[in-house]
Amino acid sequence: MFAFDLGYSRPIGTLRRVTASACLLAVVTIGTVPIPTDAADPVLVGAGDISSCATSGDSATAKLLLSTPGTVFTTGDNVYDRGTAAEYANCYDPTWGQVKTRTRPTPGNHDYATASAAGYFGYFGRRAGSVGKGYYAYNLGTWRIYALNSNCGFVGCGSTSAQARWLKADLAANPRRCVLAYWHHPLFSSGAHGNTAVVKSLWNILYAYHADVVLNGHDHDYERFARQSPNGVRTAKGLREFVVGTGGRSHYAWGSIKRNSLARNNTTYGVLKLTLHPGSYSWRFQPVTGKTWTDSGTTSCG
Repeated sequence: MFAFDLGYSRPIGTLRRVTASACLLAVVTIGTVPIPTDAADPVLVGAGDISSCATSGDSATAKLLLSTPGTVFTTGDNVYDRGTAAEYANCYDPTWGQVKTRTRPTPGNHDYATASAAGYFGYFGRRAGSVGKGYYAYNLGTWRIYALNSNCGFVGCGSTSAQARWLKADLAANPRRCVLAYWHHPLFSSGAHGNTAVVKSLWNILYAYHADVVLNGHDHDYERFARQSPNGVRTAKGLREFVVGTGGRSHYAWGSIKRNSLARNNTTYGVLKLTLHPGSYSWRFQPVTGKTWTDSGTTSCG
């Protein structure tokens, strides 16, 4: 298994793909560096800050999902403005609802603008985890995946909260070399909202169990960070955070650029596709039709 850590941002048109039809293994050539992409490895694809009946960005990103097989994640604020049942039926369902049967969502603060996030839990049902909790785990290939709830005023995110205790217990009971978690509010962000300190306890737990990837939304932009500790110290043993608030609602201006921020874009809607190999993962930001900005690479777990 490759042990390098490669990240880069460039227009899609410069990528070249070579596939060996007699084998499961394909090779993507970026310059002179090959990246393994096993056709049998599972795909996790999605974004957050998605649907509104007042915009069309969600329709454009939905088209990407329809052409990309795999499990769909959402990083919250699934429908605007208040996450009502009517908004889910009239705005989300005609767009991202087309892939509802393969979606594993998380809620955002706009989903909780409706009491108890009733519209969210009513629409997604058991796919959203237990009503009133909104956090759950599942396996995807060799990976353990955690969908968490960062609306801490409603479910609790602190080190002694029920969610934190559950997360610790599940990590201990389901050891994996590769672990990914996603929720709405990012601990680190250069976007308009900036850092969200209240989710640090979740990071502390994931870091202690050597998790690899965190996916978030909330800021309406794309940002990739270097692997870092919960205190923002760059380390090869840290978690790599992606902010993927590019589902289609709108774009935000940048705030203060945080250290360890490696790639950023706030003008392009799109989805993040992660291919989960045993022992590593590859990522690629897929822009909507008409846009060319992308970001992609591969990293080993560990």
